[in-house]
Amino acid sequence: MNILRKADEIVNQRSEEKERMYGPFTESMKRAAAIYNASSPENEQISVKGMYRALVALKLARESFSHREDNLLDAVAYIGALNNFIEEENNKDTLL
Repeated sequence: MNILRKADEIVNQRSEEKERMYGPFTESMKRAAAIYNASSPENEQISVKGMYRALVALKLARESFSHREDNLLDAVAYIGALNNFIEEENNKDTLL
């Protein structure tokens, strides 16, 4: 299966299954940002979007050492999830 189709399946098709196991991904990212910010100096705070970008960066850094399809799959999935997050935020802004 194409890596983009796999990423779409992970991000968009299996989200309900993952939510039952881990909770909503966006909520986890918000909590991760809050935990990071609570444990970091004021000048090192991170946004939710920054959390997504950090995960993409981590996967690309791992890929730079050794190719693993999983690295690229996860990076693409995180990019897709970031896009979903941005679209949800934009939709909230237009509804207000």
